[in-house]
Amino acid sequence: MPASHRPTVLTLIDSLGTTGGGERLALELALAVDGERFERILCASRWSPAIAETELGAAALAALSDGGVEFIGLERSSKLALGPWLRLRRELRDRRVDVLHAHKFGSNLWGSIVGRAARVPVLVAHEHSWAYEGRPLRVLADRWLIGRSADALIAVSAADRRRMIEVERIPPQKARLIPNGMPPVPSAAAGDVRAELGIETGPVIGAVADLRPEKALDLLVRAAAQLAPRHPGLQLLIAGGGDQRALRALSAELGVGDAVHLLGSRGDVAAVLEALDVAVNCSEREGSSLAVMEYMEAALPVVATRVGGTPDLVEDGRTGLLVEPGDVSALAEAIGGLLDDPERARQMGERGRARRRAEFDMATMAGRIEALYDELLDRKRGA
Repeated sequence: MPASHRPTVLTLIDSLGTTGGGERLALELALAVDGERFERILCASRWSPAIAETELGAAALAALSDGGVEFIGLERSSKLALGPWLRLRRELRDRRVDVLHAHKFGSNLWGSIVGRAARVPVLVAHEHSWAYEGRPLRVLADRWLIGRSADALIAVSAADRRRMIEVERIPPQKARLIPNGMPPVPSAAAGDVRAELGIETGPVIGAVADLRPEKALDLLVRAAAQLAPRHPGLQLLIAGGGDQRALRALSAELGVGDAVHLLGSRGDVAAVLEALDVAVNCSEREGSSLAVMEYMEAALPVVATRVGGTPDLVEDGRTGLLVEPGDVSALAEAIGGLLDDPERARQMGERGRARRRAEFDMATMAGRIEALYDELLDRKRGA
């Protein structure tokens, strides 16, 4: 296809330069879509120039530039600011965008409104975690606004797609299951996190997650407190942005303050994972966790809660162990069992890496997304 006839795809996300899984996935997907077949633009609504000064923001901008993806920052400062959305409408029309691909509820909602106002031919809404229990207005927005406007709604797990259809009444032909993938990672981690933290001996467990309530990281701190008497020198690493005060207070209250390391946002996740013996995801809800995929790629045994799309990733008893959400004792028991049996843990980690590379690859995901774009564009051309 001649370059001048390449369809233009605009990816719409809330933030750029964060450790949030959905935002990271959207950026990596925009880079992975074939630039010879599609013109690619990434637009972050809550962008500000100050983000470019952060390590993660600068790295994201550099990756987009190197990958040939144009960037637009709308500088939306509040939920009520309408000016940025008017600018997006102009950008969509002036650039004759063919596909608007929005990620997560806020961008899906505004993308549906602005995309239709700009008469974009194809709208794709991408949900990274179905979490609307007790939120009837969001269910209605998904059903009546996003569901009617979008040409396809992407679910990242079978459980999420089932809820889209059964709870939100999204037509099955619109609800598309496309599992997440992850891009290639460096072959070796740079840096020694154990040395950085002064950890010489003892088992190390950890998680990569932003400090948000749904990640339930307080359960991991409580599990570490249960494990500490049986595993002398146990250390817990948590890498992710957010307010650390509650977890620090809980760690001190449980007597494990010196063993809990809250690392904040890190640009060297591979190095953090290299320091672990067991990786944990104790979320109350998940879509298709990129963190779990990173654990698998690092050949780490995974202990995770049986929520959302996690059972699609972790084969219970083969690549890790699944426990019920909210059960601290079961979480501690599963982690402790793997610490007590390093050979079993090693075998689980190796099987997990092989499965991640075979089934959850970014190139595979990008191919499925490109096929969806082609299908929807062909349908519009035919209509």
